[in-house]
Amino acid sequence: MDGYRAAGRAPSVELDKTLTFRTVHEEVAGPKWQSLFHYHWPAYEPWYLAEGERERPSYLQCYNALRLHMPELLGTYHTLCELAGGGDLSSRLLSLYRPPPYITGCSQAVLASPTSTVLARNYDYPPELCEGTILYTRWNQRRVIAMSDCLWGVLDGMNDSGLAVSLAFGGRKVVGDGFGAPIILRYILEFCDTVPEAAAVLARVPTHMAYNITVADACGRYVTAMIAPDRRASIRRVAVATNHQKKIEWYAHALASETLIRERQLSILVDDEATTDERLVAAFSAPPLFRHDYRRGLGTVYTAVYRPNEGRTQFRWPGMALDLTFEAFTEEQITVRYGSRGLHS
Repeated sequence: MDGYRAAGRAPSVELDKTLTFRTVHEEVAGPKWQSLFHYHWPAYEPWYLAEGERERPSYLQCYNALRLHMPELLGTYHTLCELAGGGDLSSRLLSLYRPPPYITGCSQAVLASPTSTVLARNYDYPPELCEGTILYTRWNQRRVIAMSDCLWGVLDGMNDSGLAVSLAFGGRKVVGDGFGAPIILRYILEFCDTVPEAAAVLARVPTHMAYNITVADACGRYVTAMIAPDRRASIRRVAVATNHQKKIEWYAHALASETLIRERQLSILVDDEATTDERLVAAFSAPPLFRHDYRRGLGTVYTAVYRPNEGRTQFRWPGMALDLTFEAFTEEQITVRYGSRGLHS
């Protein structure tokens, strides 16, 4: 997995790691987002240049790609670029067009009924490479609560129209011409209200790597989109996604991440009529879904639970939960320690 961000090898740093999660409420991008940018930029700049600056697209290429595929985002993009100082390199990174490749673990599932929809997921990744920022924004017309990545992208999140999204790595080595999935998820939450609208975006916006994107809405609709740079998106009414697309193509990653075991566990749960929301959510706190493999960058960093019907989300760690809504979103910090003896908050 050399050359990939969070390549699943034992890191040279000590095993015990800490991550401080922050909830940040700023409806119009301003000084709070600017502060986050300056805090994270020293880590993002060397990552973005890891393969050499010539491997990254020019600013004009980035701008034109956004204008062609996600033009509604340009206003927000310009605002954030200005807050970041208007530099060429930071503006190119913020486009998330053809970024360096990176991999994650992740498990996600939807449990839907006529009256309730729940999207739950575990994010498996090196804690030291996760921003840990939960952003409440209203950059366009919709309010959005999302776990941030790459400064304004989305790992998982929900908008006030009752649309929830989550991403997982697709388990393939292919890299091509397209965007990092976090900005595609941001685009969906900013401008889509329903699963069919989100599916249309996932079918047409190009991605630079293989991802499995699960989308659910308050009407009980859901799909999982298997997207990749080298083939058309496969978008089906599938409630479960882990880290492969239809079949195993990267055997080493599949074995290390236990993608088939996790998929089977989730499939059994969502196919069982006796499974309640509480039972599904509880399963994400125990093996095989909850993973302690932090040494190889495949341990669970957090669990997220989205309830689109209620406009409510919960972020979970062993022994601790953070409940947030669009009406009740307090700014606070939670420090979590990850190590060989487990996870502590």
